[in-house]
Amino acid sequence: MHTEIVNGQGKTTRAERGAATRANILAAARQRFASDGYERTTIRAVASDAGIDPSLVMRYFGNKQGLFVAAAKIDLNFPDLTTVPRDEIGSILVSHFFELWDKGDVLCAMLRSATSNEDCAARMRVAAMHQVMDSISGVCEDKKTLKMRATLISSQIIGFAYCRYVLKLPALTSMRKADVVGWLAPTIQSYLFDPVDA
Repeated sequence: MHTEIVNGQGKTTRAERGAATRANILAAARQRFASDGYERTTIRAVASDAGIDPSLVMRYFGNKQGLFVAAAKIDLNFPDLTTVPRDEIGSILVSHFFELWDKGDVLCAMLRSATSNEDCAARMRVAAMHQVMDSISGVCEDKKTLKMRATLISSQIIGFAYCRYVLKLPALTSMRKADVVGWLAPTIQSYLFDPVDA
């Protein structure tokens, strides 16, 4: 933890202690939401994981909904696809999503919770639609079908992620990154660039 020297002694300020406690709570909440989903996660369980009193969780976040909102901020942080060769965009997108899901406690929490919590489902919709649309808008040649193409890409990636990380279908959980890219990239490439029949 960062310390501030006060009167020649290493001490943390109240603000620093508060920030560290808040970060500790959020880290515990992300792991708990990822493993248990929204409905089964409790303030008491998160507090226990963080090694603090439940009242501190309430103090910082108000209630479970407030805690979830703070813990479940999603930034898909896409690469600039306009700099990627056209025939590699599908592979780059799938690789990016794979890395996000494979290390993303927040994303797994959202997947588990979206089926039973409308706020969570709404956040997933925003992340899936707006961020994916923003990402592909610079390379999508048919602007009239941009929304549909972004929706199809999202459905493919989220469907795969749900089966791999929530349902844990053995054939998918055993797949290496290269295998995932090999199977999914052509489909994503097709969603991006194939013409739509009138």
